[in-house]
Amino acid sequence: MRRIKTPPGKLAKLSRRGFRGYPVATVALYGPTAERASKVAVGIFLQESRDPDHLQRWFSQGESVDVREDPAIEAEIVAFVRKHAVRSVVMTDRIIGCPHEEGMDYPHGKKCPRCPYWATRDRFTHDVIQ
Repeated sequence: MRRIKTPPGKLAKLSRRGFRGYPVATVALYGPTAERASKVAVGIFLQESRDPDHLQRWFSQGESVDVREDPAIEAEIVAFVRKHAVRSVVMTDRIIGCPHEEGMDYPHGKKCPRCPYWATRDRFTHDVIQ
């Protein structure tokens, strides 16, 4: 199995520290395939809840740029996390699906027409599920 890239630098270091209490930041990677992350979403939870208290998204600039390799995006994420005095960071170790949002970019209950790679794959294992 191919090794999954993780974001380098400060963000990865913050996530390796483990749970240290609230506020918690969740960092999720999305892309058109499992190879290139074109979007990163960061949610800040001030306490245990269903929805994040703060949510921000960053997108790659260009069809071949991976957000995991963009130092400017990483710096903005770290600043966002510090601004909210986050004590714990939880980060996905792989791309977990299409960057387009159901209900906003395509109808609820449908598959994204722009990302056929994810139409037949499990978001977390990347196995074909048909």
